[in-house]
Amino acid sequence: MFVPPAFAATDLVWLDRLLARDAFVTLATTGDDGLPQLTQLPVTYRRDGSDILIEGHWARANPQSGHSGPAVMLVHGPHGYVSPGWYPDKDAQGRVPTWNYAAAELRGTLERVTDIGVLEAMLARLAEVNEAAVGGDWQIDPADPRHVRLLGGIIGFRFRPQQVQVKLKLSQNHPQANQRSVIDALQRQDSPASDDLAQWMRQVRASSGHAG
Repeated sequence: MFVPPAFAATDLVWLDRLLARDAFVTLATTGDDGLPQLTQLPVTYRRDGSDILIEGHWARANPQSGHSGPAVMLVHGPHGYVSPGWYPDKDAQGRVPTWNYAAAELRGTLERVTDIGVLEAMLARLAEVNEAAVGGDWQIDPADPRHVRLLGGIIGFRFRPQQVQVKLKLSQNHPQANQRSVIDALQRQDSPASDDLAQWMRQVRASSGHAG
């Protein structure tokens, strides 16, 4: 991922925030034919300092489920169009549109998981996180034949990143007045996606010592 210095975030708290916001990622590997294999899937995420563990699973029929070794994971954040008409300082960067976004690219190693007991624990963690988010209480039941069949139809993975790039392209290269104006314009769009992007811009400004 191309990350100009102005948009690079080295504090892993931003990766925490990205995955807390949306733990639905794109996993990229290389197939036996040399072509990319891509799967979008939910994951669980744990971090202890710089030690990161991401877990998930594929359908057994997915060709990517046979892969172990090097992999790339893309974490998706808020994004949206920025109109040059929103800038009060129109000469500083020129009157051109752009796209603001936050994202991360993780490069590391995949380990396949086939042990039924370990898969059960992985699914339990995934369900616990997501059921709590929607006020549900579903749990996997190893005594239920339907759940046993479910476990037999998947392959799990553990992904340990060795390289993390977090990109926050949120108008940091613009004058303060332009940044504030973009935030205001996004909030006037009255959409959840625009509000989300505006909030991230506010957080980045606050982390740099700027209010609003």
